[in-house]
Amino acid sequence: MAKLEFSDYLVRIREESRRFRDVLATCEPTARVPSCPDWDASDLLWHLAGVQWFWATTVRTRPAGPDETDTGPQRPGSYDGLLAAFDEYSAALVSQLESADPAETAWTWSTEQSVGFIYRRQAHEALMHRYDAELTAGAVTPLDRELAADGVLECLDVMFGGCPPWGEFAGLPHYVRVDITDTDESVWVQIGRFSGTNPDDDVHYDEDDIRVVDDPGTEPDATVGGPAGALDAWLWRRGDDSEIHIHGDKAVYDHFRLAVNHPIT
Repeated sequence: MAKLEFSDYLVRIREESRRFRDVLATCEPTARVPSCPDWDASDLLWHLAGVQWFWATTVRTRPAGPDETDTGPQRPGSYDGLLAAFDEYSAALVSQLESADPAETAWTWSTEQSVGFIYRRQAHEALMHRYDAELTAGAVTPLDRELAADGVLECLDVMFGGCPPWGEFAGLPHYVRVDITDTDESVWVQIGRFSGTNPDDDVHYDEDDIRVVDDPGTEPDATVGGPAGALDAWLWRRGDDSEIHIHGDKAVYDHFRLAVNHPIT
């Protein structure tokens, strides 16, 4: 399935960030965030403000990576101050992306080192945290179908299925097909094992893993299907499985679920 155009990601960053801000402006600062139980509304607001500040700074200083001595802006002491900070940092992110070529080199935590990666990642960051804000306010609206469908692919391919250069994915001859029913698209996933030692902290990993693959030309061992918004929210631990349909080999599906069971925010 094709990714969105970079101009579309930028539109979504604007729209989802605006909705995020407008929803949280109506919340009590101490309102709990159901999808992130350790946070209240003020924590959620500051989180996305900080994320957008960081990536605006990263695009501005490209291709250099983040300055490890820069601890970032200080958290404002009032809710109005948090809203103002979010407005400033969100506008800076949009402005920096507007002036950058997606093909330019920029630091990211991924193996893909490009401004384009930041366009896409930040559109999904804004989408999911907008959903968090709406859950906090008790006023949930549908996720954008096209962005959510792309989010299913990004979540499986990048957030769960990305393989760092210091590790190795050993695939098994088993596949899960994830069907996005309202866009008539599918993502094929091979299950396997990831192993490797992170040179930064010397931690060794050996665990169930997945990777996105092209259609292998065989029947899937298991299928997972549902509308784009429901699948995206479910993968991001923001929604239940009431609209998700699962068929096939339970052991293969269980392997898939273990591989995407890592906590993400």
